[in-house]
Amino acid sequence: MSFLAVLRPVRVSLPKSSFPQAARCTSHRFSAAPVHSRLGTPRPFSSYLVAPKELAEALKKAPPSPISSEPRVIPLCASWFLPNDPEGRTGIEVFREKRIPKARFFDLDKVIDKRSPYPHMLPSPKNFAESMSELGIRREDIVVVYDSKELGIFSAPRVAWTLKVFGHPRVHILNNFRLWVEQEFPTESGNMWTVECGMYPIPEMDEAKVASYEEVREVALDHNKEGAEGVQILDARSPGRWTGKDPEPRPGLSSGHMPGSINVPFDSVLDPVTKAFLPAEKLKEVFTKSGVDPEKPIISSCGTGVTACVIETALEEAAYGSPEKRKVYDGSWTEWAQRVQPSDSLIRSSE
Repeated sequence: MSFLAVLRPVRVSLPKSSFPQAARCTSHRFSAAPVHSRLGTPRPFSSYLVAPKELAEALKKAPPSPISSEPRVIPLCASWFLPNDPEGRTGIEVFREKRIPKARFFDLDKVIDKRSPYPHMLPSPKNFAESMSELGIRREDIVVVYDSKELGIFSAPRVAWTLKVFGHPRVHILNNFRLWVEQEFPTESGNMWTVECGMYPIPEMDEAKVASYEEVREVALDHNKEGAEGVQILDARSPGRWTGKDPEPRPGLSSGHMPGSINVPFDSVLDPVTKAFLPAEKLKEVFTKSGVDPEKPIISSCGTGVTACVIETALEEAAYGSPEKRKVYDGSWTEWAQRVQPSDSLIRSSE
């Protein structure tokens, strides 16, 4: 049996003003501990999307206890709102107001590449591991990411996709917290007072899931050219932003779209009332009517790479297109509109 020096979790008390579930480990004890592989444990969920009842039952069987040595089910709140939210809401505020008991909070504005001028770019593997350690999440844990009840589905798919990019073995999305509340499953409110810090191993990034600016630019330049691969760019922004008639939520940013892109607004894959993902067959209809070819490669894009992951999740749920041929444009429109040159004619508008 091999051995590895690991960090024993230490309970850290938080003052009232501290950020919940984001404390750093201030002290550690090192010891020799056997390396176990628990990743063969059966999944408690049958699919990527998890119904509220499924999650409630799973939490009873494998609660997020700090003393458990077995894989735990960890609810992870990923609530986030656009910077121009009319009510001025923030993710941390709605987390404090109402959340799944023992949930952790993933701050989409902080777990990013802070050196990048563009928002929400993927963090480095080291920074990702540090964030997971501070959240007390272990690599063997089963993480269920969820959104605010106000929006239903919005930013949780981005956080779930981030975990998948960094190779977390078991990631799911709750479909959704609005239904969780309506079906009267348990909730709690207020600050979290303690954090169990751990040591999450530094992962490798699966770059095959990520589209770069250079890659997307080549696709746009090749649009309608003979012999081009025919990569499809799906844009999750609203029709008004895609056509260029409505402004972007970030001041000074041009609206419009990339040449050849297909507008698939992210809310078109959600139920208009519950804001949960539509059933798989309905999702297939949405993509088919939008003219998306499942045989061709797909790159999903949006404003900052958040709701592009709603589209990617819908494609996954509908089994539409090969997962090996699907990517998310990390920088999305915010990067695109700032990097392309006027002479390139790569920002189009529709009258």
